[in-house]
Amino acid sequence: MSTRNAVVLLSGGMDSAVVLAMAREAGFACHALSVSYGQRHTSELAAAARVADMLGAVAHKTVQVDLRAIGGSALTDDIDVPASGGDGIPVTYVPARNTIMLSVALGWAEVLGAGDIYCGVNAVDYSGYPDCRPAFVEAFERLANLATKAAVEGRPLHVRAPLIALSKADIVREGLRLGVDFAQTVSCYRADLDGRACGACDACRLRAEGFAAAGVADPTRYA
Repeated sequence: MSTRNAVVLLSGGMDSAVVLAMAREAGFACHALSVSYGQRHTSELAAAARVADMLGAVAHKTVQVDLRAIGGSALTDDIDVPASGGDGIPVTYVPARNTIMLSVALGWAEVLGAGDIYCGVNAVDYSGYPDCRPAFVEAFERLANLATKAAVEGRPLHVRAPLIALSKADIVREGLRLGVDFAQTVSCYRADLDGRACGACDACRLRAEGFAAAGVADPTRYA
């Protein structure tokens, strides 16, 4: 049987780590892709490298995209990352981030001859980002199959978001089943250079609530 390649977007956080483990369990040779987009919490990129090695990715690369040049987000601009809570789409939303990341993944998938792209977006326990909704994933897959040589020649591409309808507690349970060491991941928007979490931002709140709801001890290192 020929090797089935997949590109897996890997941020270094808990969700993308679980997605990588799920793709590997599905029998894919996983090519992990991280994006250094100008995020202030750069320790997540070091976590991504650890996770790729830990979960047996056959390759891992980090692509540079400078979203600080356009700003508009507390993750890339000189805007304070707020404590969790608040209404509406939060200032931690990064304009076009998931669109750009999936586009880069799409390019690598074509080069590899991969028909599958995995991403860790979630529409249940999340911060309300518009590019984490099922409609966005479905629309991007349609775009991918209009925009690529592979699809035009009869090799369609699939964008898979296996966590899209799971709660954070479900994600924790699935990760533990697959042997993910969550202590190696970094989710915090204000993580320090050593990857220690602030314990107050939205990402920290969602992560902590997930472990609590799953009845599992939280392995996160807090500053």
